[in-house]
Amino acid sequence: MPNSFFKSIFLISINLIGLTGCAQPANTPQVPRQYEFGTTPVWQDEFDYSGKPDVKKWSYDLGGDGWGNNELQNYTDKQENAHVENGKLIIEAIKEQSGKNKYSSARLVSLGKGDFRYGKFEIKAKLPTGRGTWPAIWMLASNNTYGNKGWPDNGEIDIMEHVGFDQNNIHGNIHTKAFNHSIGTNKGNNTIINTASTEFHIYTCEWTPDYVALSADGNEYFRFNKEPVYQWQQWPFDKSFHLLLNMAVGGNWGGQKGVDDSIFPQKMEVDYVRVYPLIEKK
Repeated sequence: MPNSFFKSIFLISINLIGLTGCAQPANTPQVPRQYEFGTTPVWQDEFDYSGKPDVKKWSYDLGGDGWGNNELQNYTDKQENAHVENGKLIIEAIKEQSGKNKYSSARLVSLGKGDFRYGKFEIKAKLPTGRGTWPAIWMLASNNTYGNKGWPDNGEIDIMEHVGFDQNNIHGNIHTKAFNHSIGTNKGNNTIINTASTEFHIYTCEWTPDYVALSADGNEYFRFNKEPVYQWQQWPFDKSFHLLLNMAVGGNWGGQKGVDDSIFPQKMEVDYVRVYPLIEKK
């Protein structure tokens, strides 16, 4: 037989070996990680004392320069604006001359005293009411690691936001360099709580390496999943964050329909803040 025949047989045999005996096994599908949260808080404030907020747990952001949102209040560390009484933290916005501003209020932060990487965050609160109020329960990165070393590159998690002109509509959002309202790519959702300003409700954030989930009274209404292709621009939520509790007056969002001066003073009351540890199931 001609040599070309034997050459063809040889090549066919090599190809068959490559398709069978040397074939690589298919990739085993990756099993999604499963998480749970501890039942004992690793950090908490039950507000079972009186006077100014616990200095071992809270500091203050101070000033009245608008805070990037054209807000109208001056944040102080005065007891009139933030104090504990009857087992509740009271953050109070008052219509008064404060610095160069017409309103005073408070913004408490746990930075350096309560910094967390993942966990379950529960805050039980009753919200103020009235046009111009803008209370928030939220989180910011404790260190500037990514991008331009500021907002929104290092991330923000809004556990609860409420604007008084849209009563009982509770908002939850995340902000990153890729996803934020300033460029029209915001990620978030909202839910209605008919008694947001007359009763206490529990606002919760579950934060894991794979998702951030927000709920109100145990009802999840927003979830942001980390996709495999995400880099820090989409997901900066792998560093430590701290808590913030504040009530703004007016601003780009809170003041969209003006401020009703007749409603003040207004209070956000907080019954407790509890942080539970993340536990990855094996």
